[in-house]
Amino acid sequence: MSMPVPLFAAVGTIHGCPINIIRRRNAYFKVSSSMDHHNLSKVKSNSLRVLEWDKLCHSVASFARTSLGRQATKAQLWSLDQTFQESLSLLQETNAAILMHNHDSFILDLTSVDLALVESAIKHARRGLPLDANEAMALLSLLQFVEALQLSLKAAIKQDSDWYKQFMPLSQMITQLVVNRSIIKLIQQVIDEDGSVKDSASSALKKARDQVRTLERKLHQLMDKLIRNETKEAALMVASSVDGRWCISSGTDQPTGFKGLLLSSGSGSIIEPLAAVPLNDELQQARVLVAKAEADVLLMVTEKIQMDLDDIEKSLRTAIQLDMIYARATYSLSYGGTYPNIFLPEDIDGPLMAEPYRSKEKNSQASNPKKEWIFYLPKAYHPLLLQQHREKLSTARKNVRSAAAEKKNAGREYGCERRGRNRSFILAKAGSVSKGLFSWFQVRALEEAPPVPVDFFISQKTRVLVITGPNTGGKTICLKTIGLAAMMAKSGLHVLSSESAKVPWFDCVFADIGDEQSLSQSLSTFSGHLKQISEIQLQSTRRSLVLLDEVGAGTNPLEGAALGMSLLESFARSGALLTIATTHHGELKTLKYSNDAFENACMEFDEENFKPTYKILWGVPGRSNAINIAERLGVPSTIVDNARELYGAASAEIDEVIMDMETYKQKFQELIKECRHYLTMSRDLHEKLLVSRRKLQDLGAQQRYKKMRELSEAAAVARSTLHKKVRQLRTSTMKQSQLSKASKRKLANNYKHATAVENEPQGTNMSSSSIQVIKQPQSEKITELPKVGDTVHVSSLGKRATVLKVDTSKEEIVVQAGIMKLKLKATDVQR
Repeated sequence: MSMPVPLFAAVGTIHGCPINIIRRRNAYFKVSSSMDHHNLSKVKSNSLRVLEWDKLCHSVASFARTSLGRQATKAQLWSLDQTFQESLSLLQETNAAILMHNHDSFILDLTSVDLALVESAIKHARRGLPLDANEAMALLSLLQFVEALQLSLKAAIKQDSDWYKQFMPLSQMITQLVVNRSIIKLIQQVIDEDGSVKDSASSALKKARDQVRTLERKLHQLMDKLIRNETKEAALMVASSVDGRWCISSGTDQPTGFKGLLLSSGSGSIIEPLAAVPLNDELQQARVLVAKAEADVLLMVTEKIQMDLDDIEKSLRTAIQLDMIYARATYSLSYGGTYPNIFLPEDIDGPLMAEPYRSKEKNSQASNPKKEWIFYLPKAYHPLLLQQHREKLSTARKNVRSAAAEKKNAGREYGCERRGRNRSFILAKAGSVSKGLFSWFQVRALEEAPPVPVDFFISQKTRVLVITGPNTGGKTICLKTIGLAAMMAKSGLHVLSSESAKVPWFDCVFADIGDEQSLSQSLSTFSGHLKQISEIQLQSTRRSLVLLDEVGAGTNPLEGAALGMSLLESFARSGALLTIATTHHGELKTLKYSNDAFENACMEFDEENFKPTYKILWGVPGRSNAINIAERLGVPSTIVDNARELYGAASAEIDEVIMDMETYKQKFQELIKECRHYLTMSRDLHEKLLVSRRKLQDLGAQQRYKKMRELSEAAAVARSTLHKKVRQLRTSTMKQSQLSKASKRKLANNYKHATAVENEPQGTNMSSSSIQVIKQPQSEKITELPKVGDTVHVSSLGKRATVLKVDTSKEEIVVQAGIMKLKLKATDVQR
């Protein structure tokens, strides 16, 4: 037997939650020591923490159906150390799982399989220890799950061979597994569904269990007899099993009428009757035999499993991997994710993108997603905000249903107690009604205020994006949304956007967000930010994404603005692939006009309602709204006017220009939205026209085929009828010819016979009447030619005919009898 291969190793924690770090390398899972990966530096860990990546990992892992699957999903997502090719593979796996889910014939849900028990079974089998029945049943469930997957895949491929390619790489992963049917049959034969070994598993087990049942029946009868004999205390006595031995428990300490061993006393007594001691001893021995027989059966199963242990372990690893893939796929389906096209930054001119399997027609339209953008993320949602909104909405709806149920129950109780007019009942009913109304209004409010998606369209030449806007305007949420989207695409997750996104593959995402005051290092908020940013500057590469929140804040505005400008220019020259910074410093907005690597954006602000819209305006620098807001909030006009004077006319003019730019930008966005709407409509109409054209072509072809078929059938019927008529005509002609010949022969014979009669002497026996009969035809012969239209009798046919033509020179006539026309001598017919 080969040496044991450890399947799982050390366990670490994330926020107090134990987790196994399992990564796929050359079809094996390697394990690291803790959730804080040793290869991740402190700045990377801090970046993941401020972006709340751990919460998203936990959310995705909750969709896994097994404990090992959840642990592995958290570990894989948290590591974020995938190469570009591994990220492509993970995205292909997720997309294949979604296709399988939509196919409806595949079941990737592993809820019915206890993978932890399978892991324990493999460990026991490696050590040569017998499995317990529950482990064997878990192993059976795993093998049946794999077998069902393989059968579903074969059925789908049989229906359409193209499914194998569409389900790659899962189709290859599933087909490579080996399932031994004999193990399935063996476990089903010896172990029951409740996890107990069947009596039929072995003759020794059946015999031992029969002996146990016989002894227990005898002991029950003995106990009943002893209790019935106790006339005084019988009601307080009951038979019970203590440590596997049958005894009698009494509610009092009074002496009994039977002898026995006192096992305990106090508030009551437990006595083993002497008459039951031999039976209890035999029962103990029989139970030992049962346990030994069960162990022998399980050992036999274990020995059978050891022969296929490598295949079973491979099935376990694949099942864990499938559960991880299932978690990513169901998360994407649940939150409406779309497949991201990832590419390497150096391949920006001709990106190597991850494309889901599509038909050629769709692929030609979708494989070129806005080449002018390095980051194309339309209508993207922050995943945690979307999750929080759904949870709140679900809770509010649940409260509405609960309040409705309480109101209904209260109405029933009110019908029973309306005479008493119970005050507490009326107050309770009023409370349930108010609770229901509050929950209903909460549901309405949540439905009318869903999370606002944001658009990210960052051009290829942009290296630094500066976002400005008011406080609580959504700048930080935008930073987190774009950071989480980048990490989701790298980890094999679909991003939460309205259509297919284009996302660069980043080797790392660095972030400096929030209050990073460090008491342990005696650092202020400003110093904590500078330390974090300096470490980001050192560790970022040309493939990194850097997110900076409120750069240059926390110190003197002039110095902070100067320092912020210097930092951003440094990132633009030799820093990360893409840097996105939020700020309140107006000086940072001017960098765009002196450096093409910079781009401006601002958070839109509703001037009428004085609240942010959480939408991004691209190419427009933000302006200050503090003075206008102060004026709208009722600050005295003298203070507002003085502030405007101090602020300066030039600054006011700049704000007016910015305001005009925002107005034009909004109109431009509305026109773009309208154009997109019409473009979508035109595409839909074009597709409908193509469908209609195909239908018309198909209908025309069907009509032509139908007409051709009808003509062919009519021609076949006509040919058949014609052939039948020809055959009938030929047959009729042949019969008429034969009848004509026979008539001629008969006339000739009659003529000869009449001539012979005339030549006979008068003394013959022939009577004169008979001679007259024979001569009668001669007297009726036509002596003159008939006329056209006369009716004559054709003797050869025995039919009447109409004269059509008369040839006096030849004494011939043409007659028509039925459908036949005949040319006869005038002597061949009679009147």
